[in-house]
Amino acid sequence: MRWLTLYLRSRRAPLALAVTIIGSATMWTLWSVFSDSREVAVELVVLTVLLLVTTLTATLGGPDDALERTAALPWPPRRAAHVLAAFLVVAGLPLVTLATGARFGPAWLVLRDAAGLIGLTALGAATIGVAKAWFVPLGWTLAATLFPQSEPVVARILTWQTQPRASTAAAVTAGLLAVGGLVAYAVAGPARRAPAEAGQP
Repeated sequence: MRWLTLYLRSRRAPLALAVTIIGSATMWTLWSVFSDSREVAVELVVLTVLLLVTTLTATLGGPDDALERTAALPWPPRRAAHVLAAFLVVAGLPLVTLATGARFGPAWLVLRDAAGLIGLTALGAATIGVAKAWFVPLGWTLAATLFPQSEPVVARILTWQTQPRASTAAAVTAGLLAVGGLVAYAVAGPARRAPAEAGQP
């Protein structure tokens, strides 16, 4: 348990979790106060999931690049558990609201987008580094939200975040991103930072 405590602190996980909860509560409060509808708009649900994923991105990297690659610790299972825990947080917070007056759903859309965006972020952390890992999910999701498309199939793939819960193309895309990101991050870990970045706290 001591190792877990040190690990979470080194990843700034307690702070990230607190900010994530506050962000989720803020979105829930805003919808509850300013909307008469119980069902939250799909666009806001997607953007809320994106916000939670972005907030947790910083926890995918630690302060010591060398430690991330030491053979003294079995890193792949720990990294995989980290990504799965992040998914549970991102999916769990909106799903809790399904029992309240402002429902962030449907549940399958939340699970799909949380899995896909967490996987995409983990893939970014493993390839371009933790500091830039949130760029692709942010840009891709904002574009999909602003320019939703339903036809042809390639459009449903490119805008998978905003597709209806019954969309097979969106589910497959999210699943591939989730599995790809999980495997890439678990095996490779976060990409090494540039010397200038590594010198920053």
